[in-house]
Amino acid sequence: MSDPNHLNKSTRKKVLMIVANPSKSETTGWPIGFWWAELTHPYWAFIEARYEVEIVSPSGGDLQADNFSDPEDESGYSADDILSLGFKKSPKHNELLKNTGSISDVNTQDYEAVFVVGGQSPMYTMINDEGLHKFVSDFYESGKILACVCHGTCILLKTKLSDNALLVNNKTWTGFANSEEQYADNFVGKKIQPFWIEDEA
Repeated sequence: MSDPNHLNKSTRKKVLMIVANPSKSETTGWPIGFWWAELTHPYWAFIEARYEVEIVSPSGGDLQADNFSDPEDESGYSADDILSLGFKKSPKHNELLKNTGSISDVNTQDYEAVFVVGGQSPMYTMINDEGLHKFVSDFYESGKILACVCHGTCILLKTKLSDNALLVNNKTWTGFANSEEQYADNFVGKKIQPFWIEDEA
């Protein structure tokens, strides 16, 4: 099988991945950002499916990952994530996380789908970002594919359509469950998130 990266980009459809800007947790004091596996695993799935992938963030700029998602973190929490390890060690791919463009510079007509990456930062930086909510709502109402994963689904608690109804009204959707939050809290021995998505939903 040929390397999908070597295909003519002009003939490939595009997927936009939106990754949270770095922040600091008010509950733990940790620097927070995106979750490695939630970026790298979908990224490779899209590349293998012959899509061109662009990574942006709501405000633009350099991105950072949550420590527990780092395969090299001393906690060992994600030690077996060899796909993220490969992405992290590749200068070409690591460059995609530096000086990212902002969603304000994106022409949504260029993309077939939008994928919102999770992590700890979305719970602070995306939950009340009305510009991001409108961006994903407009994309969804254009009839294209919108997907959110893990804590990136927190935006679905507040994203409204043009008729002011919540995007998730009368829909079944999946987010980060209370059982997963409890597991994570137990693992680190403290409360991690400022709220739980399932409770709010």
